[in-house]
Amino acid sequence: MPRPTPSPDRTLLVTGAAVAVAGTTSRAEALAVRGDRVVHVGTADDARAALGGRVDEELALDGGLVHPGFIDAHCHPVMYGQALAWVDLRPERVGDIDTMVEVLREAGRDLPAGVPVRGFGYEHRRLAEGRHPSCHDLDRVADDREVYVMNASGHGGVVNSHTLRTCGITAGTPSPEGGSIGHFANGEPDGQLWDAACDLLTGPAGVKIGNHGPNFHLTEPDAIMADHLLRAQEVFLAAGVTTIGDAQVSRREMETYLRAHADGSLRLRVSAYLTSALLDTALELGAVRGFGDDHFRIQGVKFYADGTLGGWTAYFPEGYAADCCHHGQLYHSVEEYAEIVRRAHAAGLQTATHAQSPYAIGMVLDAIEKAQADRERDDMRHRIEHSGLPTDEQIDRMGRLGVVPVMQPQHHLRTGDGTLTAVGEQGHRYNPAGRCPAAGVPVVFSSDAPVAPPAPLEAVAAAATRRTVLGTVLGDASLRLPVEAGLHAHTGAAAAALHREHAVGALAPGMLADFCVLDADPLTVPVEELTGIRVRETWVGGHRAWAAADR
Repeated sequence: MPRPTPSPDRTLLVTGAAVAVAGTTSRAEALAVRGDRVVHVGTADDARAALGGRVDEELALDGGLVHPGFIDAHCHPVMYGQALAWVDLRPERVGDIDTMVEVLREAGRDLPAGVPVRGFGYEHRRLAEGRHPSCHDLDRVADDREVYVMNASGHGGVVNSHTLRTCGITAGTPSPEGGSIGHFANGEPDGQLWDAACDLLTGPAGVKIGNHGPNFHLTEPDAIMADHLLRAQEVFLAAGVTTIGDAQVSRREMETYLRAHADGSLRLRVSAYLTSALLDTALELGAVRGFGDDHFRIQGVKFYADGTLGGWTAYFPEGYAADCCHHGQLYHSVEEYAEIVRRAHAAGLQTATHAQSPYAIGMVLDAIEKAQADRERDDMRHRIEHSGLPTDEQIDRMGRLGVVPVMQPQHHLRTGDGTLTAVGEQGHRYNPAGRCPAAGVPVVFSSDAPVAPPAPLEAVAAAATRRTVLGTVLGDASLRLPVEAGLHAHTGAAAAALHREHAVGALAPGMLADFCVLDADPLTVPVEELTGIRVRETWVGGHRAWAAADR
């Protein structure tokens, strides 16, 4: 469905459901919209009067709650659409390597000769074997075409022997800076490619990002890329999400968004964070924060400090509790990282750095503090993505430096038990959102889709209970975030993390009319029932973008 062209004079009156009032827990009875903006929130009579008595469309609801559109401040929509098109290897479907091989083999039977067989979402610690598959396991799927299974972390995965040969990966191929190639005990490659090593999968003319992050930017035809974005948008809108921050944009994503914007198929509002591999290009072009419009804009630059907790590549200099000889990795030296942050900051570009371990988080805070000392800039809101295991002292530093942690409670929901295994008792602090408000640190939630699906109410519930899918409760009550604060973390606070709080994240006069209709009020149901609340409709700019009744 193409994005409607907004008419500045068109009016909409929303009645029949409670309306969330910005900045409070109060509920109004009506919402008035002119063009793509809210003009009044209040009684039905006052809302009608605010429209001058002229109502072009009235949305008469039967109960429920009109809630600001959710904001997913860190996700990867194009990659998510791609993952949805791949074979589903999540633990709920695939419990062991033999099953993985069978579902991949079945999918391959329906593909033309030579087309890769790709799957997403396996978690090796939840496979019966407790290990990653190997290239030899995947050779059972096919030995004449690429087979690639991406780990649920998105930071890499495993390929078959055919792919190793095609990419020229042998026992003598060194692991690149910021990445790793796995090996069997005899030194031969075992099929695992992590982080910067994923550059090897994109082909000679494909996107390369070196030690600037995991490379999931696989080349596909324009029409396929458009389908990936359409597929992802449908899921985001169905979850009530109206604005997103794409947390790693290469030329692949940029081209996809620009084509969708031009043909009207871009329905979400997108703030793009360019991969730091493009920092020089951004600086040469002067592509500073806010370049673009209400639907697509460049917001900043995405950096990586360390790797992922799920893949055991987050950096712990003292070693992992489960393996004291394993340390994970950094993408840059401390000095190199500080310099590229300084350059982005000096140009006025907001930075968003992936950092999970206390060491990596400290590295980010040190770099930001130094950049500010070199050139003071107000209200930059530099971000730490994931910020999985910050210490209390680091949270206090975030408050002093104005740094924003962007967390994903769905990560600890799904992988909290694996994190405890990996790093020991400090894993109980995973996503310590409840510690942030007292330090003056805004809590921001997101999904990191495809690592977790866009499901804001699931995230809010996970932060409020800190219970994993296996039933473990992480940490004590001080780490939990109440539901009201969790909703703000996925709306107003997320909008501020994108520097868009004056346009989205709340329903108030002058704000964009982006909202969803929930079938119950999250503040009136037990936290255990939050995930049962359904989205009936999602509206962007005063136009219906998705409705459950149409599906």
